[in-house]
Formats: sequence, structure tokens, C-alpha cells
Amino acid sequence: MLRFKDHKGRKVTLELGSDAPPGHILCICRMDGKYLLTDHRTRGIEFPGGKIEAGESPEEALHREVFEETGASLDAVKYIGAYTVHDAKPFVKAVFFAEVKDIFFICEYSETHGPVIYRTIEEIPEDRRSFLLDDACIDYLYQMSRNDEFFK
Repeated sequence: MLRFKDHKGRKVTLELGSDAPPGHILCICRMDGKYLLTDHRTRGIEFPGGKIEAGESPEEALHREVFEETGASLDAVKYIGAYTVHDAKPFVKAVFFAEVKDIFFICEYSETHGPVIYRTIEEIPEDRRSFLLDDACIDYLYQMSRNDEFFK
């Protein structure tokens, strides 16, 4: 188990391969060797993700959330583990890496301005970055994702 602190100083843990039941998903998506992110309406540019709806599996939520936020369909999905924020009411995010199969223009993106693509997250202008990209655990996952082996 890996331990981190988030932007509010809360303990965050990452358990690779964990089967902890998640309530949310987070996906680090790549397309042609670049990162597909979403431009959240209030937070800025970040990796796609969101809540798992009632009766939905984490994998179903993954595909739905990524499509709603970016218009992308996924291929080569790989489950990484459970990202847990330890708060008064802890919450767990299932973390996935995935390759983008196709991307479609959709008229209405859920909570976002749609997809953005960067070669690295370091290229994202500081004033456009979501605070989530500065989260130590998400940075750790991003660094992991730079290893092409995780996308095979």
C-alpha cells in the first residue's frame, strides 16, 4: 500500500490490484501516445472520472464517464487499483489505464468542455490545470502510465 497526502492534507492510499468496492472511477487515457484529458467546467484540465451509478460495474462506469466527458470509446482497459481518500466519510476510486479506440464529437459533454490532448501533463498551462493533477497519488499514477508496458 502506498500512502500520500492530498491538497487538503487528507491521507490517500493506493492499493495496486485491490478489490476494495469503489464508488468512483478515474481513468488515465492515452491516444496515439498522448494523454486524453477533459476540461472540467470548474476545476480545469484533468483525467476523466466520476461516480459509479447504482447497478453499474466499475468498468461500465469507466466507459460511460470517459464517453460523457470526452466523447471517447476505450480499448485495452487495464485495472490498476484502488485510490482511497481517508476523510470523515472515506471514498474509493477504481483507477484504470486505457487506450482510446475512437473519439467522437458529442453535442453536450457532462460537466466538461470536452476533450483535450497533451503529449505530457507538464505541457498543460498552470492556469488551466485542475488541482487534481497536483495530487501526489495522481502524479504517481501518471508517472506509472509513462511506462508503455502498462498499456499493453
